[in-house]
Amino acid sequence: MSERSSGPGGGRQIPVVVLAGFLGSGKTTLLNHLLHRSGGSRIGAVVNDFGAVEIDAMAVAGALGDSTVSLGNGCLCCAVDASELDEYLERLARPSAGIDVVVIEASGLAEPQELVRMVLASELPNIVYGGLVEVVDAAEFDETRAAHPGIDRHLALADLVVVNKTDRVDDPEPVLKTVGDLVDRAAVVPATHGRVDPEFLFDCRPGEERIGQLSFDDLHRDDAPEQERHAHLHAGYDTLSFVSERPLDPRRLIAFLDSRPAGLYRIKGYVDFGPYDVRNRYAVHAVGRFLRFYPEPWPAGAGRATQLVLIGTGLDTAALRAGLEGCVSDGAPHTDDEAGMWGVLRYVQEAEDPAA
Repeated sequence: MSERSSGPGGGRQIPVVVLAGFLGSGKTTLLNHLLHRSGGSRIGAVVNDFGAVEIDAMAVAGALGDSTVSLGNGCLCCAVDASELDEYLERLARPSAGIDVVVIEASGLAEPQELVRMVLASELPNIVYGGLVEVVDAAEFDETRAAHPGIDRHLALADLVVVNKTDRVDDPEPVLKTVGDLVDRAAVVPATHGRVDPEFLFDCRPGEERIGQLSFDDLHRDDAPEQERHAHLHAGYDTLSFVSERPLDPRRLIAFLDSRPAGLYRIKGYVDFGPYDVRNRYAVHAVGRFLRFYPEPWPAGAGRATQLVLIGTGLDTAALRAGLEGCVSDGAPHTDDEAGMWGVLRYVQEAEDPAA
């Protein structure tokens, strides 16, 4: 789901990505790469356990360099509950800041699950969890894992694992295989110098501003020059675009999402459930195992269709397309099927409060 799409109450949703990894794995290098390659997006950062600050990628990326830099007052390691982190996130999420995505770079000794817990516990309506990204040093992986066995637990929690510094080992495949065995349905991406395409983590802002709702062309752009699309030297990822002018069956879609394969990192777009909810389309945001739906009124004059983009590594795109096609409604009327949407509504934030 795009960070500039609607969320609860119609507000703009800003994903918060937790970037973790042991000391020296290359987290700051990766963040700096994201800043340079943000496509014009403004990245708000909570860096190396220090306070939050608004970051203009074009102006600050060069100054940030590959070193650890304090970017404000306060210390995230002292934030023992979600409300304190919310103070930083609230500042970054203000419309006046123009932030498109927030990246929390954890300390190399931090417990990432605590940061994830705080993000998920955030009561800010325009903040959405953007995933836990764990960075691994391929050259030091075996030694680091032996000295700090807790890394196995961190990898098991990750939504995306970047196996960095693959250029420093003769054969990265053993490390990639070990990491793949340790993760739980997470995508595993090899990289050098932290070069991972930002589109794998968040949607880069289009070069020109657009007014109104995010279009499908923005969700998955293929209009970039050929040399630009191949300019990145990171490992490639798989994408699948799916469009259906016929509504999807909610039960079938939930069954598809509940069984999504390892390596399918992100799902974003809009779903038309037809007669189950004729007033709304459902924006969908999935990252790793995290899933949310956001109902919103159909834009006036907009054609009604399901438009989805799936992103991951090692995907069987043919099987995924077949699975989505199997979610298309058979056309039978379901207006009296009150339970049909229950599976979807479990993932609608407002529906989590029984009094809502």
